Amino acid sequence: MKGVNPIIAVLAVIGGLVILGLILRITFSLLPLLVLIALGVFVYFVVQNASGKR
Repeated sequence: MKGVNPIIAVLAVIGGLVILGLILRITFSLLPLLVLIALGVFVYFVVQNASGKR
């Protein structure tokens, strides 16, 4: 990293951490919804398999 202004490098790292934090916050706010959808799909496939074997 020769020739890179240290202030610019620090600001870039801070900006990256802020963006990562926003992405994680959005992900965790949507997590319960995603879990419910996954459970619904799982139950649907289980019911389909159970009814298909009869």
